Amino acid sequence: MRYIGTYKTRTAYKAILASSLALLLTDHARAGGILIYEAGQEGAGLANAGSAALASDPSVLMSNPAGITELAGTQVSANAQVILGQLRFSRDDDNQFDGNEGGNSLEWLPGASLFISHQLNETSAIGFGMYGNFGLALDYDDDWAGRYFTQEAAIIGVSFQPTIAHQFTEQLSVGIGPRFMLGYYRTELAINNNLLGLNDNPDGQLEYQDTDVGTGVNLGLLYTLDERTQLGLAYTSKVKLEFEDKPDVDDVSNPIINAALNRVSVDSLELDMNVPQTVQLSVAHQLDAQWKLLGSLGWQDWSEFGEFGVEVDANAGGVDRTVDRQYKDTWHASIGTQYQATRQLRWSLGLGYDSSAVDDEDRTVDNPMGEAWRFATGLNYQLDEGLDLHLAYTLVWLGDMDVEQTKSRSGTTLSGSYEDAALHVIGGGATWRF
Repeated sequence: MRYIGTYKTRTAYKAILASSLALLLTDHARAGGILIYEAGQEGAGLANAGSAALASDPSVLMSNPAGITELAGTQVSANAQVILGQLRFSRDDDNQFDGNEGGNSLEWLPGASLFISHQLNETSAIGFGMYGNFGLALDYDDDWAGRYFTQEAAIIGVSFQPTIAHQFTEQLSVGIGPRFMLGYYRTELAINNNLLGLNDNPDGQLEYQDTDVGTGVNLGLLYTLDERTQLGLAYTSKVKLEFEDKPDVDDVSNPIINAALNRVSVDSLELDMNVPQTVQLSVAHQLDAQWKLLGSLGWQDWSEFGEFGVEVDANAGGVDRTVDRQYKDTWHASIGTQYQATRQLRWSLGLGYDSSAVDDEDRTVDNPMGEAWRFATGLNYQLDEGLDLHLAYTLVWLGDMDVEQTKSRSGTTLSGSYEDAALHVIGGGATWRF
């Protein structure tokens, strides 16, 4: 009986340590990302206005799979873009952490896309798309004030989407595209080795990274209201990503953390998250021979993305919990226009707005989201009957974003703001028609 009691006590002690370690890891292991409308295609110059109703090249299958029924023959669109960021954190008087302000956490992030469509007959078409419209990558200075929350954070999703579409009537087309997303997640942060601030030991490090493949589906309807007006309705399902790897923890001299690490061997840490599902309604109206008016309304399910599961598999048993980051669903609205200046040259202009997925008190430095205004413009030039070139620029204005993030165990607060935050998206590409 004594032996059994001692065994149960040790098991319970290890379980408590495993739970404590789970709290430690979930406090550090966070996820962040953004949905990117700009994938280098011509529509990037419209701030997403009319994207589910405008079928001018194969990239429409990303926003509305039904749109490829409008494309003749075989078409190929290859695109590239770069995101140049201005995300600088500034401490305020309420900040309790030492260290610098981290520098520009998003200097640049490249991307590329490839889309293909092929007309099978007068009513059916198939296509394929490879694109990255979800992700974020941040890199702060190693010794910045928020290093115990994050030093580097990246989540990138690249989608592969075969597509089939059929025109059922002269007015209505329907499309479907199963989506396979290759997801990459990485986080790196410092661990405070100075217990109660009594020592001056160098920080430890925690690193975690993994890849996973998730599946989803894109559905779309395209309806011709009259000879000048088209309506598009598109749904993108959520994609569940399950990352699992053993955390790499180095140079930890904090006795409390070491006690947990020495007694509980962590075999794996699993993070489960959902890329948001979306719904979008778009309209495209040909005003006259030169002007086309465009608009979109959309919804994104960020509240479910903000709830992610964490499971720690250790020699003391598994511990799992759900972390709720208090994200909110967001709403999108955009308007735009296209002007056919000459037979060869087309100009695009768009204005868009996305509501914030977080309140100020829930914003974190690994994913500094806020409301966003988009100002976009672009040019499309037809070199000949079989080749178009396009170039687009988008300013994503995030403005001032306050942050007040507190460590759950120590109660120490990182406080400050991102002032005049912005993203500059430059993209271009070519479309070949055969």
